Amino acid sequence: MKTIILCGGKGERLKEETEFKPKPMVEIGGKPILWHIMKIYAHQGFDQFILALGYKGYLVKDYFLNHRLLANDFTIGTSKNSIKLHSNGGDDFKITFAETGLESLTGERILRLKKYIDGDEFMVTYGDGVSDIDLKKLLRFHRKQKTIGTVTGVHPYSKYGLMEIDAQKNRLVSFQQKPRLGEYVNGGFMVFNKKVFDYLDNGTMEEAFPRMAEKGEMSVYCHDGFWKAMDTYREMEELNEFWTHARPWAVWERPRA
Repeated sequence: MKTIILCGGKGERLKEETEFKPKPMVEIGGKPILWHIMKIYAHQGFDQFILALGYKGYLVKDYFLNHRLLANDFTIGTSKNSIKLHSNGGDDFKITFAETGLESLTGERILRLKKYIDGDEFMVTYGDGVSDIDLKKLLRFHRKQKTIGTVTGVHPYSKYGLMEIDAQKNRLVSFQQKPRLGEYVNGGFMVFNKKVFDYLDNGTMEEAFPRMAEKGEMSVYCHDGFWKAMDTYREMEELNEFWTHARPWAVWERPRA
């Protein structure tokens, strides 16, 4: 099954990093967040990717074209331009790199990739969010629901600290520093069948969801585990802190289910 990763946006709210690189190439723990996302999928058996490129997409191509050299020691022979790898480290991803336009919105990007979808189902995710989601459970849920699309509902973190106040005394009872909220938002990690192409246009993918929901064709898989997206410089720092101390989305470091 193919997985589309949306990699084409400019990430303007992360300008400190994305002035020089696309957001999926911003590094967490010394690796692009895109690599982390692909590791989540590949470890669970979904190793075929279509990268929807746009802004500075050549940097994504360059990284993976040199992926094995970056992951291994090697010797080069300059006269014959020969390369000898001294180990066989690296990842076994199967990647289609597709230019989907500099200014295209997500719906148009996915429409442009229709020719690369060779099965009845495919997955889609954003290039800036990680999770410890069980993708096989997500797929089983989607098939059981028999809807055109399934999105994963996740709990976001508050951007602000939350205060509990004694209303009678106007005094602070407790303070939670950016807690995880109880509500659900779309965290990506989506599954669709090919009928979704009938609902997409040149707008955003998300604009198609209400039209699908009106016809009962959208399901929500609720994931109560770890999830976090990177939209700002501070969120990049938080993900790096998570990686240093807990690595909660590194499912590939655990035994296969």
